[in-house]
Amino acid sequence: MDESERRFTALYDAHHRRVLAYALTHAEPHTAEDIASETFLIAWRRLDDLGDPALPWLLGVARNLLHKQRDKGARRQVLAARIAALSGPADQAAWDVADHVVARHDALAAVAALSERDLEVLALVTWHGLEPREAARVVGCSAAAFFVRLHRARKRLARALESGPAAPHPTLVAEKAAR
Repeated sequence: MDESERRFTALYDAHHRRVLAYALTHAEPHTAEDIASETFLIAWRRLDDLGDPALPWLLGVARNLLHKQRDKGARRQVLAARIAALSGPADQAAWDVADHVVARHDALAAVAALSERDLEVLALVTWHGLEPREAARVVGCSAAAFFVRLHRARKRLARALESGPAAPHPTLVAEKAAR
């Protein structure tokens, strides 16, 4: 195995799961796997162009591939479905205290109300653990512009959370009706 193959193998081992996780937040599982595979194919071809750290570059490639794959409306529907899936029956059973269910419902509603752009900015920093300067490379903007986007996304999320209680959670309504 030559030096390029060793370097690529180390890169793949270190970052494949995170690239796949990023793709899974934006696409169906089979599509996400294709995106991750194609990301690493591009990384192999452009191994000398990779900077340090490599993860922002890889996520930027995955992001560009996702944008080519589908239009904005379809991506938004996938993200909304993912958020809605977070409150499945198993999750509801785990929250047996009504206050927690209502707070979770309000939080999910606030997140679902955010734009795709705000969701992506928050996800890169919060879910994927990137520093804002690294996340700026993923979305293709300057660090200063990303800091502004992040600040505004956080403000919109806080405003949505403070805007008051959402409609009662469907599980609470069903439980009250059953009593």
